[in-house]
Amino acid sequence: MEEKVRFVVGIDIGTSTVRAVLGSARPNDGVVSVVGYGEVESAGLRRGAVKELSLPIQALDKCLAAVEQMSGVTIDAAAVNINGANIVSTKLDGMIGVADHEINEDDIVRLEDVATVGKVPGNRALIDFLAQEYVLDGQGGIREPLGMQGARLEVKATAITALLPDFENVQRVCEGAHFQAHIVEPSVMAAARAVLTNQQKENGVAVVDMGSATTGIAVYDEGELQYVGVVPKGSNDITRDLATYLMTVPEVAEEIKTRFATARPSESDKDVVIKRGRDELRFERAKVDEAVEARLDEIFEALRKHLKHAGYDKRLPEGIVLVGGGAKLKGLDEYVKDRMELAARIGKPIEVMGVSEAVMKPEYAAVVGLMFADRDKMVTFEKPSIVAGKAKAKDGGFLSKIFKSFR
Repeated sequence: MEEKVRFVVGIDIGTSTVRAVLGSARPNDGVVSVVGYGEVESAGLRRGAVKELSLPIQALDKCLAAVEQMSGVTIDAAAVNINGANIVSTKLDGMIGVADHEINEDDIVRLEDVATVGKVPGNRALIDFLAQEYVLDGQGGIREPLGMQGARLEVKATAITALLPDFENVQRVCEGAHFQAHIVEPSVMAAARAVLTNQQKENGVAVVDMGSATTGIAVYDEGELQYVGVVPKGSNDITRDLATYLMTVPEVAEEIKTRFATARPSESDKDVVIKRGRDELRFERAKVDEAVEARLDEIFEALRKHLKHAGYDKRLPEGIVLVGGGAKLKGLDEYVKDRMELAARIGKPIEVMGVSEAVMKPEYAAVVGLMFADRDKMVTFEKPSIVAGKAKAKDGGFLSKIFKSFR
């Protein structure tokens, strides 16, 4: 009997905007066609973290209603994002004995527990555990040890964690909007899933997701995620700076940013003119450039510190891929190339069909990546457990992290 098309959903709960994308995944090859999408103004979040439950629930209800009306599909589960400056990556290792049998999935889970228990603080949730290398009896470079035999199995891995209250609040918001968040993934990791190729990850590349209130960075090398960090500043900070420096209201400052601001000093010295009814508001171009440059310098200096901490400053052959709403700032790729001394380009979702033109934008990278995560998840789930502060659920797949609501 022919397998049915499966619907997959990604939901990006941002500080300024909630976005949702629904697609149909072909059973034979996993190709996704977008059949519904929605975008509404968000509220109740600060710097990516939920601070008030009712407001984002209302925004989600409105956004999902638009997607369901467009697609004719009822949404009861999705992959969602988590954001905020408290998301960090940590290098871990562990070792177990496997002398009397072939290595199986239970051994892999046991090894993960050994690597994380006591090393992930009790106030943090383990979002993902990414094994980068297994070592069997001293032989390293193993990516898949299942079925092998030996006496001692070791793992070197990267753990992605967030504050447990932040994780729980994301779950509560989803419950309030009457759907299940069965995958929770940092925004920048989701964006990387949507815009990067395997070759880029192998060669060495960073994704920078510049949202309204935060800017995330994810570094990939040798095919694996190596580092994740978040800077608590974003494109809305540019708007606020313009409003303050130019002594105008945020609505005018936002129009100046989107229509006239550039990441590199403008070659024109003409005043910026904004019309409000019969009035004309004039602003010095030099002041606009100064405000934008100062904030960009702060954000990307912080990102460079993340790269230095990860050991990848000026060491990424594929350079930096810029996504998020902030990536639409004119000239940002050239600014980043000069500032970070790396190749830079604007990224958009790839491998999407259907009404994809609506989501082929930098600001849709995270939500499309979440939709891909939903596609890639396994079908069966087990009830999650909390071990040493980590929230995890084991499925039948290899080191997959599938989340359900806390009860």
